Amino acid sequence: MSFLVEENTAERRFEILVDDALAGFSAYTPRGETLVFTHTEVDDRFRGQGVGAALVRGALDQVRARGGRVVPQCPFVASFIERHPEYADLVVGRP
Repeated sequence: MSFLVEENTAERRFEILVDDALAGFSAYTPRGETLVFTHTEVDDRFRGQGVGAALVRGALDQVRARGGRVVPQCPFVASFIERHPEYADLVVGRP
């Protein structure tokens, strides 16, 4: 199974493709260089296979690469960051 995370700026979301099929997305609202993550969905066919974690990791890695920050309003994104403190520095309002 191959994962590819791409930003779809027109839809304001990061999408994950699994073997070239759209498997999920994480929606955001931009605020300058900060992205407010509002909702994450993974298709039922792909749940329990690490797709959601791969999606959020890929999105956060892309935000980091361009020097952005995040506000994790989405509970899934917030939970991921809590479990992976190496991404805590991306959260607005944290040291």
